[in-house]
Amino acid sequence: MSGVMKLLDRLRLICTANNAWKMRIVTGGLLVAAVIIALLLTGRDHSQSSELLADEQSYELPDTLRVATLYSPTSYFIYKQELMGFDYSLVKKFAKDKGIEMSISVAPNLQDMIEWLDSGYVDLIAYEVPMTAENMKYVRECGPRSESYQVLVQPKKKKQPLIADETQLIGCDIYVEADSKYYHRLVNLNEELGGGVNIHIVDRDTIITDDLIRMVSAGEIPLTVVDNNIALINRTYYSNIDVSLPLSFPQRSAWAVAPSNQWLADSIDGWLSLDEPRHAKSMLMKRYFELSKVAKPAIKVDFTKGHISPYDHLFRQYADSIGFDWRLLAAQGYAESRFDSSLTSWVGAKGIMQIMPRTAVAYGSDPDRLEEPEVSIATAVRMLADLQGKISRHVHDPAECVKFVLGGYNCGIAHIYDAMALARKYGYDPQVWDGNVADCLILKSNPEYYNDPVCKYGYAQGLQTVSYVTRVLDFYNAAIEYIPK
Repeated sequence: MSGVMKLLDRLRLICTANNAWKMRIVTGGLLVAAVIIALLLTGRDHSQSSELLADEQSYELPDTLRVATLYSPTSYFIYKQELMGFDYSLVKKFAKDKGIEMSISVAPNLQDMIEWLDSGYVDLIAYEVPMTAENMKYVRECGPRSESYQVLVQPKKKKQPLIADETQLIGCDIYVEADSKYYHRLVNLNEELGGGVNIHIVDRDTIITDDLIRMVSAGEIPLTVVDNNIALINRTYYSNIDVSLPLSFPQRSAWAVAPSNQWLADSIDGWLSLDEPRHAKSMLMKRYFELSKVAKPAIKVDFTKGHISPYDHLFRQYADSIGFDWRLLAAQGYAESRFDSSLTSWVGAKGIMQIMPRTAVAYGSDPDRLEEPEVSIATAVRMLADLQGKISRHVHDPAECVKFVLGGYNCGIAHIYDAMALARKYGYDPQVWDGNVADCLILKSNPEYYNDPVCKYGYAQGLQTVSYVTRVLDFYNAAIEYIPK
């Protein structure tokens, strides 16, 4: 039986995480082992057993790992024309480390993703799939595990203790979206506490979860409730909020494969247990859920001195080449970096004008020189000229066109096109920014809208872009009072 043991050892090697990407054991290691043992015990020639093993080894993975995900602020989104997201970035590294290609399919919802997996249309769901009893009938968990739950969003105030227990919510005013899971959880919690929680329903279409978090930060409402992952993302924009108090039981979530592909789950888990992938995951967690995403603190610019920045001569030189007001270009430099040429943002944008390295290449600039003020400003002007050409085909008023161009510079023109499509669908003016396309861009933080069929590019942190356009124009309007053109 020594031959049997050797063959079983070989099967175990085949099923290890490192070799799973070279071949697929379709019927499973145990079944193959049973066949081989039966052949040996019936006196079949050993060469026939070897042929069977070789046949099993001939099943190779496709060159491309087919991945399903959902647009969301945590898993997968497009920003400045770059594909981003924690789950996307991690699965992309997995594919790179394994030496295979990866294709992404974005599903309209979680149920469709699970159906795609069950039908064999995709190999892996790189998204936080809740591991409920129902879902576990169709999937096997793998990859990064997490627990999702609802949390209280409250302001941090000096000399005022935080709410640290659910019982302290009695007598408090909490604002949530109408008919949302947050509302239903608060209703149940209020019953558990015997009443006394003042639940306020916000039913305006233009108010979404991200808005409520911003309103808590600004002191416009006292409290709200959101999912913990959404809360963590928003905490990187609003440092004065606390999201530490859970208000619901945790639900385990993970990536998922089909039950027949347990070998793939083992391969992913084996890879993720290695030191380098574990470190990469930790860095991605920090990038998406911890690093501040707000602009550098404001610095006072004294316009009465007749200049805006040390780089005014560059702003003048390059803005003139496209007929752009140099003071507006300087206002962008202030909003982007506070004129700090050494700045690198959380997404990797560099220099005074915060250019993404891949964008620099697309516009003919050296990405290694983006910290040089002239390279950064020259690249930004080429981007703005391109955006002007595209936007002016749809927006005919020059003053309005400027706002659209600024928005496109900040978040990418794809999201601006989506917001214009939403405006057309829902009765807004697609050629007017304030109160129209700007409002629709903000709605692209809401799954109901970024999953709308007219939207092609998914989730966007629209509120940040709208705020960016306002900051640039406010600075510009202040500058033109003192600084000659």
